[in-house]
Amino acid sequence: MATKAELETKLRNEILEVIMNALAEHYDLDKEKQIEFVESGVITIPVIDAEANDKWPTIKVAIPRGTRNGNGSYTPYDGHAAAVAYKEEIETKAQERALKRAMKAADKGKKKKDTKEEEEE
Repeated sequence: MATKAELETKLRNEILEVIMNALAEHYDLDKEKQIEFVESGVITIPVIDAEANDKWPTIKVAIPRGTRNGNGSYTPYDGHAAAVAYKEEIETKAQERALKRAMKAADKGKKKKDTKEEEEE
């Protein structure tokens, strides 16, 4: 009888195989010849750019388990929650950049105004 860890590894490998087949079909590739593992969970696909140079983009496939609780169990990974958090992080950073640009522009405007006032005196 397989242990829980062995079963989980087998299931992860099956999912990886499904993903590799989907990628091969999507990119119309011969999976056996053109998709290669370069490290655990990372595959590479050969492509040729506009100048006939070989390029090897890599795709990392990870199946997160979740976070450990410290007592041997873990909280399962929630991909939807991670996507929402990532979107919020991107929006927050964009707002911070916009605020910095606005403050910088206001600061430049203030310096120009101060310079004009000094010239008038």
